[in-house]
Amino acid sequence: MGLIELASGNSVWRGMDYYNAKKTKSVEKTGPYTYDGTVRGEQLYHVHIDKEHPRRSTCTCPFAEGRRVICKHMIALYFTAEPKAAEDFLKQVEEWEKEEEEEEQRHYEELREYVYSLSKAELQQLYLEVLIEEEERRNRYW
Repeated sequence: MGLIELASGNSVWRGMDYYNAKKTKSVEKTGPYTYDGTVRGEQLYHVHIDKEHPRRSTCTCPFAEGRRVICKHMIALYFTAEPKAAEDFLKQVEEWEKEEEEEEQRHYEELREYVYSLSKAELQQLYLEVLIEEEERRNRYW
């Protein structure tokens, strides 16, 4: 698993924000799979990322210091060091969203076909059940 896969969604998106805002102040390739640099947050944080062993990545921010987590500063440094990774990530998100939208449309079409296959009496019964269920749900919150 890579840095992006190990990071929380929040860390990835906040890291993307930091990358877009150019908060990475320095970056240096220190090995075949490692980078060191600084990222501006509430202060200047020192970041080390290891792409081969992401859990060895470190940051001096309060969230990551002393923990084996991937923070937004690590993601920002990674995207700055390898902008193609940021592009690839966004392309994956677009593809996923497109697939989700297509799946949603297929689901709605199945619902439409199901509803049109019902008789008037079946529709009336289902509608009554939905109304009763909605009433019960509403009454639970009062």
